[in-house]
Amino acid sequence: MTLKIGVIGTGMIGRDHTRRIQQVLAGAKVVALSDYSIDAAKAVQADLAPDATVYETGEELISANTVDAVLVCSTGSTHEQYVLAAIEAGKPVFCEKPLATTAEGAKRIVDAEVAAGKRLVQVGFMRRYDSGYVALKEAVVSKTGTPIMVHAAHRNPTVPEQYVTPMAIHDTFVHEIDVFRWLLDDDYVSARVTFPRTCEASHAKLRDPQIVTLTTAKGVVINTEIYVNCKYGYDIQCQVVGEEGIAHLPDPQAITLRLAASKQSEILTDWKDRFVDSYDVELQDFIKAASDGTAAGPTSWDGYMAAVTCDACVEAQDADGDAVTITNPARPALYS
Repeated sequence: MTLKIGVIGTGMIGRDHTRRIQQVLAGAKVVALSDYSIDAAKAVQADLAPDATVYETGEELISANTVDAVLVCSTGSTHEQYVLAAIEAGKPVFCEKPLATTAEGAKRIVDAEVAAGKRLVQVGFMRRYDSGYVALKEAVVSKTGTPIMVHAAHRNPTVPEQYVTPMAIHDTFVHEIDVFRWLLDDDYVSARVTFPRTCEASHAKLRDPQIVTLTTAKGVVINTEIYVNCKYGYDIQCQVVGEEGIAHLPDPQAITLRLAASKQSEILTDWKDRFVDSYDVELQDFIKAASDGTAAGPTSWDGYMAAVTCDACVEAQDADGDAVTITNPARPALYS
């Protein structure tokens, strides 16, 4: 049986997921497309899915009898409405992050899914599917002993002028927020943000870099540098310090050159290249589960807890280095 998927949002990530389903992955095909720009949806139809139907609205796509499952790749402010509509229709839905733009919105999705009585939502936190992070988790679980500290960095070569200070949390650090919860099997209890000297490449509405310190319920302290104008490349680093040893996230494979009296290797500059394989794995996981009418991978609860933590971190940006408490509500049994 081939899973029939409708894609809402045909921008960069929606187009790439459509290509992935049509040309790379097994067990599914794109039968429907929708975008606020009909021309954009028709362009993806012409290039990648000529047999797909283009719908004027995401709600029309979700309700179509030909659609078995939904991918939400539209702008973040629309995610909540489309995910809720998919849950109401009883259709598995893959939602790119954020699950919703507010913690309250994400909680409404959690409540709707719990009321439906089964998992229907997978959130697009692709790092859980990255081979390096998978290997790191295996080391943390079986080799390095009880985690004590995590040192991490999220560096981008540059960001556009419209990127402002809170986006370092909601658009950038959100990936670390999710993957650390998964890596440590732990929740956060406090957040603190401190700012070094602002780099010259930044602008008036962006304090860059910044350092976020999270403390977990089990007492692990996590320090993460967020530096989005580092110039030299896209660089993701993570080191877990345990009772018995230390584990490092491996760098992407690269050829080492001895050239011009130096030893050097290439550093990626585009996040899509860094995690391209993980996108394939996460969507194949979605296809497998959705074919059985359910969902796998990162849950609505994970999306909600990421939103709660993001809100605390943004509050901490204005707290002059003081810690902000993070409250963890009771986890519904559906997500246990």
